Amino acid sequence: MAFVKAFVNNPYQENTYLLYDNTGECVIIDPGMYTSTEQNAVVGFIMSNNLKPVLLLNTHCHIDHVLGNKFVFDQYGLKPKFHEGESETLAAVVAYAPAMGFTYEPSPLPDEYLPETGTITFGSSTLQLIFAPGHSPAHLCFYDADANILIGGDVLFRNSIGRTDLPGGNYSTLVKNIETKLFALPDDCTVYPGHGPETTIGYEKQHNPYL
Repeated sequence: MAFVKAFVNNPYQENTYLLYDNTGECVIIDPGMYTSTEQNAVVGFIMSNNLKPVLLLNTHCHIDHVLGNKFVFDQYGLKPKFHEGESETLAAVVAYAPAMGFTYEPSPLPDEYLPETGTITFGSSTLQLIFAPGHSPAHLCFYDADANILIGGDVLFRNSIGRTDLPGGNYSTLVKNIETKLFALPDDCTVYPGHGPETTIGYEKQHNPYL
């Protein structure tokens, strides 16, 4: 069963996640590390727990979720995996990062892209892919059925949903994906979002004002 460690990174207060299990293998999801302090916190946790990073995953490719991609590649030799539909979103970061005041080291490109459905494995764990665009053009969420946890990116937040006013965003698409795909998960599934505190599927069904 996988365990989750969250790190809050960069000016956007983005949640970077480490998933790891009893084998010691771990997955880095949405590395938003920007400062050396943020980088050291993630590396320190990996070292002190004797973890072995084997995968780098991006739910989507907005700047706050990919700032650490190059660092993870330099540190661990891992290239990111994400859906090919996010390629333009990633390519755009180089152009707009300076205007937003960021020094951005361009992310390496994937050797292989992730499909809309299927699974990824690491250690003794399996992550199901859930394709949920709307916030970004080809956003993926990662669900671990054994641990009953969802790494949700910027799709569903506690009492909120992802913004849809960025390129490739679409409000009705986002809501439909949440209601048909995420709300099909168990009510007690813990959702770890790209920003803010975790929540559960059941809580959001009851209380989310957008749904």
